[in-house]
Amino acid sequence: MTANTAYAVHQITRPKAFPAASDFTYVESSVPEPRPGTALVQNLLLSVDPYHRGMMDGGEGGFELGAPLEGRSVGRVLASRDPGLVEGDLVFHRAGWRTHALVTLGADGTRKLRGHEGVPLEAYLSILGGTGLTAYAALTRTAALREGEDVFVSAAAGGVGTATGRIARLLGAGRIIGSAGSATKVRHLTESLGFDAAFDYHDGPVGEQLAKAAPDGIDVYVDNVGGGHLEGAIDVLREYGRIAWVGALSTYNGDRSPSAPRNLFEVVHKSLRLEGVLVRNHTNLQDELEDFLVPHLRSGRIGTDTTVVQGFDHTVDAFLGLFRGDNLGKMLVRIDD
Repeated sequence: MTANTAYAVHQITRPKAFPAASDFTYVESSVPEPRPGTALVQNLLLSVDPYHRGMMDGGEGGFELGAPLEGRSVGRVLASRDPGLVEGDLVFHRAGWRTHALVTLGADGTRKLRGHEGVPLEAYLSILGGTGLTAYAALTRTAALREGEDVFVSAAAGGVGTATGRIARLLGAGRIIGSAGSATKVRHLTESLGFDAAFDYHDGPVGEQLAKAAPDGIDVYVDNVGGGHLEGAIDVLREYGRIAWVGALSTYNGDRSPSAPRNLFEVVHKSLRLEGVLVRNHTNLQDELEDFLVPHLRSGRIGTDTTVVQGFDHTVDAFLGLFRGDNLGKMLVRIDD
């Protein structure tokens, strides 16, 4: 990479099911000059997320072919014609999957980072970023978790899953149970992240395994998978239980069955509440999230829980690795400086 050259990932074809490296290309251009009202940012860290897969199919709100992909990023201001930003500021923005970006403070979620002393940069794209904010909103607003209540988290070794486990513990949850996709990840949940129980969803029906892990039932389910996980959780939820539905990993790559639980009427029978969680509806909680978590990050009680891939030229590899289960916690890409 050279100082005067910018690089971006473009999507060039629509994935048929599981995305492939051939669906993307790396494109060079000149580093842009900031226009009035914008600042030039050199990106330092990029986020790759499961939700990107759905946007790759196109349609309303989807990615355009032959254009830079977008995603959450943290970068440093190199030059500014935005009165709210000065050279050297660290900013969070959504013009990721590229080495340089023009941003405007307040537009599309662009904000100056508070820069908490003793907090690593990775935190702002993990536990203090969109994944942490999603988990915090799901637990405190959607599910309204109360102290002592039992929680089940699917895809618990991923970004939102690890953040949910961490935050649920800090909020005083009772038992915390997680599902993951390998024995290694199951051990990580119980031995490193403090989950009370965990299981590999490949080892049998989710409902049966969850019932063994939580014989007395659960109160809250934070769903990152959908499909059989949602069906299994509905079986085990106690009366008046709550489901915070964050994502549907089971359907992202073309596998649409079983997308609807066969026991959906149990939502009525048990007086359950099921509500979707969109992080963009909870950006007002950002300062509250940071005030809550930063002391625990500084003390070492919680970590950033990230898998960091080095080098911008490995951005696509990192994204594909999400669906192979290569990550523990949030998957990030550190750009070579």
